[in-house]
Amino acid sequence: MAWEVVIGLETHVQLQTRSKIFSPASTAFGAPPNTQAHMVDLALPGVLPVLNQAAVEAAIRFGLAIGAQISPHSVFARKNYFYPDLPKGYQISQFEIPVVQGGQIEVVLADGQRRTIELTRAHLEEDAGKSIHEGLAGLPTGKSGIDLNRAGTPLLEIVTEPVMRSAAEAVAYAKALHTLVTWIGICDGNLQEGSFRCDANVSVRPQGSTTFGTRCEIKNLNSFRFLERAIQVEAARQVALIEDGGRVVQETRLFDPDRDETRAMRSKEDAQDYRYFPDPDLPPLVISADWIDRLKAQMPALPQALQAQWIDRYGLSAYDAAAVTQSRAAADYFQAGLEAFEKSGGASPARAKLLANWVMGELASTLNREERHIEDSPVSADQLVGLILRIEDGTLSNKIAREVFVALWQGQGPTADQLINERGLAQIQDTGLIESLVAEVVAANPKMVEEFQSGKDKALNAMVGQVMKKSGGKANPQTVTEHFKRVLSRPD
Repeated sequence: MAWEVVIGLETHVQLQTRSKIFSPASTAFGAPPNTQAHMVDLALPGVLPVLNQAAVEAAIRFGLAIGAQISPHSVFARKNYFYPDLPKGYQISQFEIPVVQGGQIEVVLADGQRRTIELTRAHLEEDAGKSIHEGLAGLPTGKSGIDLNRAGTPLLEIVTEPVMRSAAEAVAYAKALHTLVTWIGICDGNLQEGSFRCDANVSVRPQGSTTFGTRCEIKNLNSFRFLERAIQVEAARQVALIEDGGRVVQETRLFDPDRDETRAMRSKEDAQDYRYFPDPDLPPLVISADWIDRLKAQMPALPQALQAQWIDRYGLSAYDAAAVTQSRAAADYFQAGLEAFEKSGGASPARAKLLANWVMGELASTLNREERHIEDSPVSADQLVGLILRIEDGTLSNKIAREVFVALWQGQGPTADQLINERGLAQIQDTGLIESLVAEVVAANPKMVEEFQSGKDKALNAMVGQVMKKSGGKANPQTVTEHFKRVLSRPD
């Protein structure tokens, strides 16, 4: 039987505010345990929560970015459950009336196809503390500790409809969401520090069925690689269980990447299990149209708008446009490159494609290798464009261009032109010299000549390689190839 996987994601986005959602305690990461737990976060008797305006504005900006309905009137509720790192015994969240309702995010899959992922809601809530099982000074072996620094940190929980049908699609959505929340400045996006955490709701059903299967929720996936693998493993587990005559039980599960499996944590609660009721200490949240309009005027151009603009104006593929807008810093870099081209005769589609190739290729791989972000790149957009112009006019081969890029990266010169002039790196344009080198190689390799003339293209590549070696890599390989073909096609 063919099976279909059904996926919905719940993403906890830690909002980039200086203080917590209901208290003045700092949200700075890395403080010693339990030094940022305010009396409000601990719900000590007699204290009252006060809503952080910056957290509300972050939620409004997100709602604007996804084209959602922003509730003019929303309510905070108490979500009641017991867990050691939840100091109040309840979590202040939103249930029936969230601040953001609906909306959608468009994603680009690896094959270039676009999909629209519908969102159910996004609601404000406070984070819980953190259970620490190892690595805490003074913690006895086999014992766990509780750090309440994170308790009360503002979160925006973003929930999708169950519309994704593959792990790859879920990862594409998570990456697009990550780009968006960092782009509009509401989250730092640090997965390692827990600023962006995904829970995946996974179920399976026979292909063609319209009835949902029983779902399991995989908690706290803090990397895109783990998200993809966890969904694949859980879907395979459910299919195997059903095909063996068993049934899937609704539960919360944990992904173990070392064992490549999901394991049961606890039975999955439904809304009624949390006994939601309106928080009596917090009045309803009222958001005026004027407030929304003021924030709308401050919104930056969004990734999709830039992608559409660059696809229309420069003919970039959907994949390339998505790649160069993976972050706001990457988009700024690409835009700076286009502006540099405009000063050098215009940013044509061919030039935009070359720029995209270098940004996604040599620049991205070097940044990854040195664990840097694009905003910290030693090679500026202006410098990269200067290098690309010398490839375009034939001054540099791709091979030598990569060497010049490394020199620019290492700060050995301010511009590609200066490095080319100082080191004599320009490609050989002397056709007489190229013809002479071609003639030498032809005379020295009669067997290769015979092989090429019998239809073996590898022989031609080998002879071109010899000329490139003799020229120190400075001969234009396309020109060399053309000379060989011209010479070897002549009758003796």
